[in-house]
Amino acid sequence: MTPPLIRRPGLVFLLVMTLAGCNQTLPKHSDENAGPQPASPSKPGGQRALAATTTLYPGQVSHRAPSPSSVEAAPAAFADIWARIREGYRLDTPPNPRIEREVEWYASHPEYLERVQERARPYLRYIVDQVEARGMPMELALLPVVESAFQPFAYSPGRAAGLWQFIPSTGKHFDLKQNWWYDGRRDIVASTEAALVYLQQLSERFDGDWELALAAYNAGAGTVSRAIRKNTRKGKPVDFWSLELPRETRNYVPRLLAISRIVQSPEQFEITLVPIPDEPFLGQVDVESQLDLALAADMAGLKIDELYRLNPGFNRWATDPNGPHRLLLPVDNVEQFTSSLAELPDDQRLRWERYRIKRGDNLGAIARRHHTTVAVLKEVNGLKNNRIRAGRHLLIPVASQRMESYSLSAGQRLAGLQKREREGTKSYYTVRRGDSLWKISRRYGVSHRQLAKWNGLSPRDTLRPGSKLVVWSEAAPEGTPVGKVRPASVSAPVDTLSRVDYRVRSGDSLYVIAQKFNVRVADLEKWNTLSGKYLQPGQKLLLYVDVAEQSL
Repeated sequence: MTPPLIRRPGLVFLLVMTLAGCNQTLPKHSDENAGPQPASPSKPGGQRALAATTTLYPGQVSHRAPSPSSVEAAPAAFADIWARIREGYRLDTPPNPRIEREVEWYASHPEYLERVQERARPYLRYIVDQVEARGMPMELALLPVVESAFQPFAYSPGRAAGLWQFIPSTGKHFDLKQNWWYDGRRDIVASTEAALVYLQQLSERFDGDWELALAAYNAGAGTVSRAIRKNTRKGKPVDFWSLELPRETRNYVPRLLAISRIVQSPEQFEITLVPIPDEPFLGQVDVESQLDLALAADMAGLKIDELYRLNPGFNRWATDPNGPHRLLLPVDNVEQFTSSLAELPDDQRLRWERYRIKRGDNLGAIARRHHTTVAVLKEVNGLKNNRIRAGRHLLIPVASQRMESYSLSAGQRLAGLQKREREGTKSYYTVRRGDSLWKISRRYGVSHRQLAKWNGLSPRDTLRPGSKLVVWSEAAPEGTPVGKVRPASVSAPVDTLSRVDYRVRSGDSLYVIAQKFNVRVADLEKWNTLSGKYLQPGQKLLLYVDVAEQSL
């Protein structure tokens, strides 16, 4: 049976884009924790649609030829991108202790700025072009330094994601598609367009005052408007520096102005800016239908993590079945990729598995097992509802490589975070219906914010029943699968990875416990001083187990 191809009509479409450079980190002057939150949950004022350009947006496919202004701007020759940014400055940087404080921090942490500059390489040229095309202050091209430190996978405690740190509701307001396969908040092209439209709307709302617009991007337009009304009633000035705003917002605008000042005069602060050529870095290719990302990376001559960093909007092992199918590639790799793609048969864009439905199967379980979605299974197999029958077959798109190979997919980023070593006892918890981070944290005696951080979540995220969380605590609740202990109070055998303090239950025996944890009875006897032949309910036993062999 030839697998159907989830495809949109048209020819391979190539745009040479104007980006420059690659990588990641987060604000509040930190490489690990998301800093100042961006857009407020409140919807921005105005209903203007995204500007009509030839840039592809989530869910759209364009075959129009790009206009020069939207793809390859033709500015005067500059030594590098930093010189071009300085040329476009329009904001005032008044003497202010809040700005001076931020300048001092950045100037005393040059290594931080070096990392941020390297991360900016693949994106900065494109952002500069878009800011310039809209006639906006060029300081705004530096805003991702404050928002995400140019880390495309940044995710803050406030549920903000991507270079521009959109929260879910504001992202949806600006048509940034968000689903299991794809998150437009991290898509470089789509999120940049949305952020600049949002900032333009905020500027218009506050009569062209960019400092107020920036404050509103961080705290929400409603928060800024209320502060203005409050000062007006009291007869006070209504400029940014005079308003009573949240502490984070009071630091947010000075932070951008501090970065701008350092870029303006790096030698004054003994900072070296990494040269980034003011020339196209990336090409944009419309592959038109779902494509395995490992296959795409191979055809482009890239490592899979390089492809993900340039296309961080893709959550899984392939592009979203329903688009966008836009891929960003280094311009030097575009020709190789398009040639290989043209020779690739449609039915080889994905690997397919013919699955025989078993008794008790349901589409949800089958989809999870094969790292896809129910919607895809229904579309590929022409199913009108979720009913399936044992003995029949489903055609399932599957990854061409092991999941571990898709190194920066959402699942592998989470796995890497959960494997990170921390102090205490590592426990595993399977989420049940009705659970919340707060309930689980109370059970383990840990902070719900810590629990969220260990599992790549926001403290406000809703948990999905069946998902697994890692918990680091002083002592795990009884019966919880436990991981490595650091430091261990008892010396474990050299080849042992984990420890469990087990409380004997009614009906337990050494044999039953050994079977439960996949260890030997002789080892149980060696690890414990047993006073008799029989175990007593409530008695504590020490076990050393390999967590990888446990059924969680």
